[in-house]
Amino acid sequence: MNYQTYKPHPDLESLISCYWTLEIPAADDAQRQRIIPDGTIEMAFILGDDIKRYTTEDHFILQPRSMVLGQIIEPFYIEPTGYVDTFAIRFYPYGFANFVTVPIRSLADKETPIEVLFEEKIAQKLEQEIIHATNTKQRIEIIERFLLKKLSEPSTVDHIVKTTIDALISTKGSTSISNILKDDLSKRRQLERKFAKQIGMSPKQLGRVIRLQSALKMLLNEEGENLTNIAYESEYYDQAHFIKDFKEFTGISPKEFLGNENMALSSIFYK
Repeated sequence: MNYQTYKPHPDLESLISCYWTLEIPAADDAQRQRIIPDGTIEMAFILGDDIKRYTTEDHFILQPRSMVLGQIIEPFYIEPTGYVDTFAIRFYPYGFANFVTVPIRSLADKETPIEVLFEEKIAQKLEQEIIHATNTKQRIEIIERFLLKKLSEPSTVDHIVKTTIDALISTKGSTSISNILKDDLSKRRQLERKFAKQIGMSPKQLGRVIRLQSALKMLLNEEGENLTNIAYESEYYDQAHFIKDFKEFTGISPKEFLGNENMALSSIFYK
């Protein structure tokens, strides 16, 4: 399994977390992998064999070859059908709203083909350029030209939304919305509406995802760490609260997560 990340162009670094590539050789015993919420939106290009996403225990769809994966609210399973070769762009929670006109909430918990989000001919041209590029450097140059052109007409994220996200990230999801808004609680409904449109989930949901991210990183990078200490460091009420949130987002307990074959892919994303 070869997972690599790359930094975006300086003009895009406030909107894009990173570019990433993933290569996995074909295997006869490929395991289903559980994908869990991480608070981001991703545009992905499948360059290898098809990838299944399970909609139920026994039914699946094939993911689009060029797609945007919106905010994940509930975990789901994917399974490669052969050789995995993926190039993707990971946007900050508020980043992708700058490039499309559709409500971000409409993208949640599903894959949307890029031709649905951009003009069909432009989307097809982008897909072909990415497919026929000879290496990752070329693919990054192609996608950056595309995204920078999209930004040629000034488009900004509403100040209150970005301020809220910055506060959630800086406090690892532990601060409350009331604390962020301080004396101006009348903005709560406005904030909720703007989050639903621009981010695809509520401020509270995003805060929970960010806090779980912090705890997951501690769990993976310090496997001997006591769960009570992780809960304390991540500002959960107690260990029981941490385990309850963990199970809700991942479907299993923290102890079951470590060493679970179905979590191998999620684990490398978080380490």
